[in-house]
Amino acid sequence: MTDSAPFSRVKIRTGGLVFCGEDIALIRRDRPNGSHYTPPGGNVKPGEDLLDALRRELAEELRLGLDDATPPELCWVQDQMVTRPGPTAPPRKIHMIFRCYITPKVRAQLARVEWDELPSGNLEPGIIEWVNYRKAKDLPLFPLIGSTVSALPRPDAPAGYPLLPSITDQNYTWV
Repeated sequence: MTDSAPFSRVKIRTGGLVFCGEDIALIRRDRPNGSHYTPPGGNVKPGEDLLDALRRELAEELRLGLDDATPPELCWVQDQMVTRPGPTAPPRKIHMIFRCYITPKVRAQLARVEWDELPSGNLEPGIIEWVNYRKAKDLPLFPLIGSTVSALPRPDAPAGYPLLPSITDQNYTWV
């Protein structure tokens, strides 16, 4: 397989479900065909430790230092092989979803907007929304963790089996 073949490259993305009470922080991105949500997070850099990547991403996107949260707990893993537009072949992506908790005092200090750099060099705003975790199943949330998160009987309930169903062209259309 060459690098130009679909899914021949593998990327790892760390994501953080940051709970404050029953609310979780999500980033809403508004697009011409509608809004979608993601947990704060991003791709792991080559050679970077998973928790260091999570720490970096939460600091960049929420201005949250992990010292102000409970230790992150790896809850879910989701494999993604989805066709997407663009000049390069789509990578396979492994989403590592962690959970941590903060206090209302910490929440009050966090960012309200996250700026994502686009390939063009322009910046795209992402609005930080705090949503009751039970409503995650009703949102266009990516990766596809909404139903799993909403099914928790309480925010600190055991996460259950960590491997979630894969994201493919059969269950997701690239936004």
